[in-house]
Amino acid sequence: MLDYNRSNLQLTTFLLLGIPGLEDAHLWISIPFCLVYLLSLMGNVALLLIIKTDRKLHEPMYLFLCMLSVADLMLTSSTLPKILSLFWFNDREIYFEACLTQMYFIHSVSTMESGFILAMAFDRFVAICHPLRHSTILTPTVIVGLGLLIVFRGAVLLSPHPFLLRWLSYCKTNVISHTYCEFMALIKLVCSETKSRRAYSLIVAFLTGGLDFILIICSYVLILFTVFNLPSKAARLKTLSTCVSHVWVILVFYTPAFFSFLTHRFGHHIAPPVHIFIANIYFLISPMMNPIIYGVKTKRIRDGFLKFLTIKCVQLCSL
Repeated sequence: MLDYNRSNLQLTTFLLLGIPGLEDAHLWISIPFCLVYLLSLMGNVALLLIIKTDRKLHEPMYLFLCMLSVADLMLTSSTLPKILSLFWFNDREIYFEACLTQMYFIHSVSTMESGFILAMAFDRFVAICHPLRHSTILTPTVIVGLGLLIVFRGAVLLSPHPFLLRWLSYCKTNVISHTYCEFMALIKLVCSETKSRRAYSLIVAFLTGGLDFILIICSYVLILFTVFNLPSKAARLKTLSTCVSHVWVILVFYTPAFFSFLTHRFGHHIAPPVHIFIANIYFLISPMMNPIIYGVKTKRIRDGFLKFLTIKCVQLCSL
């Protein structure tokens, strides 16, 4: 039932539908969601502890990876608890202000993640194309400055989003056909003109995720030119191997992100469950995979993970 504040015709609550058509399977769907969420929490916390305690990992790539892990923890923790509550307890209700807050965190933190992945690409570009200047270009001050700039960009550019939706009239329904609150799902419920708001959202998406992806592609084009000019095949393979982990992170992050973005705006004929599954994969898989990808490729991180798991197992057995 619609719950209105009569003085300004604003909704006071929304109802999250979950995954349309699969409501009866929510309990079963929650099992992999919960497992992936726990793995994401454990993996990213362990990654942060390992890099913090091992001074040999205090390099630009791993410091940017720490920033990405913090963003992953923020993103999953702002969405998954409510999603699991919906699946387990049919807790569909979310207050209007809470919905706008969740939407802001989702979009701003996602923008920060994109920026950190771009910063990691810049690190690879400098390390491969200008190896002798790597330590002088990416100094601790520059790394901190880049991190703060990325956070500032995400926080400021996305800050208008809640206000763009705050004072609109939601006269269609208060049911959101999704597992969480996000800009396009909310704006579809508005009964007034929304072209300017949609345009702003599209421009911000291009200036952040879209531009980041273009710059990442440009950096890797320059990296490939440098690599193919190396004298030996062994040197080329060794240099390219330092980029493998980052390339996997790019694919895991941007593939579901772009699919979700494009289907929301242009994929009107795609079945809603498919779109929502992909949107949730974006929040689930990327935060879980980032520690695994770097753990597999980096021996010191891999050894740190094994040590971390051993300590946890010993603690559990001693209880």
